[in-house]
Amino acid sequence: MKTRFIRAITLGSLFSAVAASAQTQAPTAPAVKKGSVMTVQASGTFDVKVKPLPEDEKVAGLKVGRLSIDKEWKGDMVGTSKGEMMTTGGETEGSGGYVAVEAMDVSIKGRKGTFTLMHHATMRANADFKMLINVVPDSGTGDLKGIGGELTIIIEGKNHSYKFDYTLPEAK
Repeated sequence: MKTRFIRAITLGSLFSAVAASAQTQAPTAPAVKKGSVMTVQASGTFDVKVKPLPEDEKVAGLKVGRLSIDKEWKGDMVGTSKGEMMTTGGETEGSGGYVAVEAMDVSIKGRKGTFTLMHHATMRANADFKMLINVVPDSGTGDLKGIGGELTIIIEGKNHSYKFDYTLPEAK
């Protein structure tokens, strides 16, 4: 019962903090050509389904919740992703963090392939929220081979959107 409570508090608090920090996100970056690599921004919306995963062997003293993540991406990036998230809460309600790995199967502005995102986020009682979501180096396949970049998630109410600043070798 306590684990379910920690999962709900941590996940809800993290999503609320993302919404509160949405106004402090980086400004939109224009496409810039640098040699054979393009720096571009993709944006759009996504739908997400998060489900608790069964508890497995616990590490003594570590309070974690595990969740599956399923997303449908729309806009400049179209496709699906699946991932797994681990959450933890602090002693103070509203403080916590999460890490996640997310496998992307998408088309970005017409270029199709797969890559992996790594999430890392911490929050101190809704006052200090930090989220970093980066492409795992050398994880791109197909037309997305060589992709790198950082994704920003914006939550406003029940609506989820993204900005994805990425680099990608020019199409041949």
